[in-house]
Amino acid sequence: MDVAPPRDEPIRFNRFRRKVYVYRFYRDGLRPFSRTAWGVRAEVYDWDNLRAEACNVYGPMGSGGLIETVTLAVVKPGTHQVIDRFHFAHEIQQGEMYWAMVQLFMQQGPQALPTFPRPPRDWNNENVTFNLARRLAPKVRWPAEIDLESRTAP
Repeated sequence: MDVAPPRDEPIRFNRFRRKVYVYRFYRDGLRPFSRTAWGVRAEVYDWDNLRAEACNVYGPMGSGGLIETVTLAVVKPGTHQVIDRFHFAHEIQQGEMYWAMVQLFMQQGPQALPTFPRPPRDWNNENVTFNLARRLAPKVRWPAEIDLESRTAP
């Protein structure tokens, strides 16, 4: 059985501040039924300290044996020592494409990105009628100070 957070974890990139804002779920596997063991936290990282990592893992999962993911690793400034990692994409090819677009955005701005036929998906307005976990999942609510900082220039 596959276990994953009920909604995607949004990531915001602010090229003027050179910061990355990550909305992450946390859980304590030792206390699965405790209300304090589950929650959400918003984290802020410097863009210059991020590295993309692709990995393949074989495991007994409901979707098959091979699991491909792309994660973003946060390294200690001036070293290659990894401090933290967070999920970026489910497949390596998709992750390479997203990482290239993020790098283009951070270097040249939104005008350098391709035009998309549909607007970006708003996970808070998603109407999933058949998936109970997604319907009951908490909405994405950034803390007020991080929401303002991630949308504005210094």
